[in-house]
Amino acid sequence: MDKDILILAIESSCDETAAAVVKNGRTVLSNVISSQIALHTLYGGVVPEIASRKHIEKINQVIKEALTEANTTLDEIDAIGVTYGPGLVGALLVGVAEAKAISYAAGKPLVGVHHIEGHVSANFIEHKDLEPPFLCLIVSGGHTHLVVVKDYGKYEIIGRTHDDAAGEAFDKVARAIGLGYPGGPKVDKLAKEGNKNAIAFPRANIADAPYDFSFSGVKSAVLNHLNSCEMKMEEVNRADIAASFQEAVVDALVSKTLLAAKDLKLSQVALAGGVASNSALREAMEEGCKKKGLKLYYPSPILCTDNAAMIGAAAYYEYLGGTRHGLDLNAIPNLKIGQR
Repeated sequence: MDKDILILAIESSCDETAAAVVKNGRTVLSNVISSQIALHTLYGGVVPEIASRKHIEKINQVIKEALTEANTTLDEIDAIGVTYGPGLVGALLVGVAEAKAISYAAGKPLVGVHHIEGHVSANFIEHKDLEPPFLCLIVSGGHTHLVVVKDYGKYEIIGRTHDDAAGEAFDKVARAIGLGYPGGPKVDKLAKEGNKNAIAFPRANIADAPYDFSFSGVKSAVLNHLNSCEMKMEEVNRADIAASFQEAVVDALVSKTLLAAKDLKLSQVALAGGVASNSALREAMEEGCKKKGLKLYYPSPILCTDNAAMIGAAAYYEYLGGTRHGLDLNAIPNLKIGQR
């Protein structure tokens, strides 16, 4: 292909209002993120109504900034990519409505993108050599999936969580030990001061589903440990709890990913999603992959959290594959991976 394809991408599935311009699916010309973390920290988590209102306030300005930073105009854009699910319905609707308005006014094709497939595609931006097929572990606040990326836009889910997602468990444990929101980075930081072998928290194995996960047991074990300390008037070592809990979660994630890679004879493994920036997970996965002779890929932290560059990467491959959405595109809060 001799002509460069430019995608203007919009992401508003949770509490980040983001826009980016991506060239040929792999080169980021701009990636603007307006985060609401400070706002939601007051409430100990994301408040959907507040998130939606903030998106409405910020979205035009973020898009303008993305186009300016990329030194481009709407005329030069080939298509508009937008997250249409999964996520908070009110938040998603802001991005979808904006993308439809721009698509209609500028006469540009509209390409709806699955948020989680966007996370997977973040790897394409930083690793120009990465091509399917590969195994991807997706770990975020709402999702924990093991997926075979068979081709661009073609996914097969081989493992999923039966209850809490890994990120959700991190948030709940952070709250229980008094760390507050957002939980993941705070547990990661505190765990560095603790002993990961201090408390033996459980790892769940699910009969007949070797690649599936369950994190509600380890979360309950942490809560029980805290209650037991309280009843016995024992001092709580928060750093040891954080480190031991993180070790249990990371161990489950890494062991099942490596097992799947071996069984399916896949030599490339990628990480995606917010929890993919967890330092203990990266280290353990590096070590495990090295031992097994597998190649490991993961995006840098800024591309692990919600951003529009990853949506632009996913939109590019959808666009090449002929995906076009009409002005009836709607937000689907519980959109499944691979659902078209």
